[in-house]
Amino acid sequence: MNNLENLKGTIAVYKPKGISSFGMISKLRKLIGVKKIGHAGTLDPLASGVLVVGIGREATKELHNSVQAGKEYLANIKLGIESTTDDEEGEKTLVKTDKIPSLEDVQRIILQFEGKIMQAPPVFSAIKIKGERAYKLAREGKGVVMDKRRVEVKKIELLKYEWPFLDLRIETGPGVYIRSIARDIGRELGSGGYLVGLERTRVGDFRIKDCIVLPS
Repeated sequence: MNNLENLKGTIAVYKPKGISSFGMISKLRKLIGVKKIGHAGTLDPLASGVLVVGIGREATKELHNSVQAGKEYLANIKLGIESTTDDEEGEKTLVKTDKIPSLEDVQRIILQFEGKIMQAPPVFSAIKIKGERAYKLAREGKGVVMDKRRVEVKKIELLKYEWPFLDLRIETGPGVYIRSIARDIGRELGSGGYLVGLERTRVGDFRIKDCIVLPS
């Protein structure tokens, strides 16, 4: 991409799979030579998609507006297995099921996750518990209990279901963990499940088509 040095204000960049959100900020700082850069709404390293970035002091002050904005995701869930991290990174456990969930089962269950729901964040998350990051405590083998909190899932749309894979489009308010949705849908189906792929397609008014792709 040309004219990186002219970037300023609030923009959207495309975060590819395999790099952390902080890693994207570090990369952008080196490319444009600006230190005061922040981002709104962390994407896990295994996720891709829209990352809203504020460049400069004034823009970073306004990032809280983007954090509160609605978001849209494309999620790929694998049923029949649970993961300690609720995604591809964790240790996997096969879940024995009496029967493979039918399409009707899936359609019925996912509707339970639409609206204002109580959700427990993943144990392996950056949420602080008594001053310590939950993922750090989990890695140290300490018992971590995540309190449920009220979040809003505005819409869940079933795109495809072929056992054991389930593709969903999910629109959310702030603070929703898609990993938790994958885990909880699996548990409600009696099959277990975890998130194998995630792309964030929208944050507020920013969409994939609006994203700047940084040079590799």
